[in-house]
Amino acid sequence: MTPPHATKRQAPLKVDPATDELITQGAHFLGMTKKDLVATAVRAYLDDQREQIRRGMLESMKILDGSLSSGVSLLTGFSPERIEELGGTGDWEE
Repeated sequence: MTPPHATKRQAPLKVDPATDELITQGAHFLGMTKKDLVATAVRAYLDDQREQIRRGMLESMKILDGSLSSGVSLLTGFSPERIEELGGTGDWEE
């Protein structure tokens, strides 16, 4: 847990000059900061790619041992038995 007084420092985002120009112009004409434009654009893009991200995460989870319950167990700290008691995990395709 992060102490209440600790804050994350700003990380510089390095982009090529053409992309920086697009960000600059877009932010200007939308009346927002470059930082806000990038944050909004990233959120929108990730939301748009949600299904692809989900599929990638499922593939990564399968690598653990091939079972969804082992991945859920790893992530939650619950034993496979406890997961079954709570209703199980279903199939990968659900």
